[in-house]
Amino acid sequence: MKRYNYFDILKNNFMEFKMIEYIEIKNNIASAKIALQGAHIFHYARNSEKPLLWLSEVSDFEERKAIRGGVPICWPSFGMNNPDLPQHGFARTSLFKHISTTEIDADTTQVILKLTHSKETLKLWAYKFELEMKITISHKLIMELTTTNLDTKSFKITQALHTYFSVSHISDAVVKGLDKKPYFDALTSKVSLQNGDIRFEEEVDRVYQEVDADIVLVDKERKINIENEGSASAIVWNPWIEKCARMSAMKENAYESFVCIESANAMEDFRLIKPKCSHTLKLTISS
Repeated sequence: MKRYNYFDILKNNFMEFKMIEYIEIKNNIASAKIALQGAHIFHYARNSEKPLLWLSEVSDFEERKAIRGGVPICWPSFGMNNPDLPQHGFARTSLFKHISTTEIDADTTQVILKLTHSKETLKLWAYKFELEMKITISHKLIMELTTTNLDTKSFKITQALHTYFSVSHISDAVVKGLDKKPYFDALTSKVSLQNGDIRFEEEVDRVYQEVDADIVLVDKERKINIENEGSASAIVWNPWIEKCARMSAMKENAYESFVCIESANAMEDFRLIKPKCSHTLKLTISS
């Protein structure tokens, strides 16, 4: 039975989707929505449970505009790591090709999307590549982002699965698993060592290194486990009051309802990919 559909426009009580195609998945365990632009999963929920991913009620759903929420793909550059590229690279606003949707069983659905080099990407980034996003929807959400070098020369990437997690309130959110890990504070440009769990009482924007264990987001309502493979770095971010009020596609109080914990290859954890070689960044989310 076909369990996915493409839509050009969807209207509901708080948003309108414009000029964006997406895949909708429903199986016995969970549901998901994945935009072809950016291979961007913007909804995942197990049946009868609240969504794990946060999505802005005023997000843009238009061509060439990144969706605010869900899991944007930052690639082949995280942040402004490469001044010749747009912030967070070009993958999150590029149109991926739908390769397959497979019902592995009644509880598990797998979607594969791909992006390859084009005249447009070669103007921005002079390398030939294939970027595959494999998403598995079941009792866990699994994302596997695989970069393959199709060029004759090596290239360096930084990247992130920029996951927005929904929380009951930011004051209730606690991030565990990063104690004693070094981090770069983007707000002060200083390197520090994490002391204990992470709680939120102000803007937080940190790139953690030497990440070698699962990260756990504890909320008043649930506990979310974040397992990374092919990664030794992670970003923890919440814009807080003043920055949130300045940001596009976000309500002034949106900072209260999410925290970003990004699975990454960032800063010292960059990856050099040789010709005909690949690297996979894998994220598994469960609650």
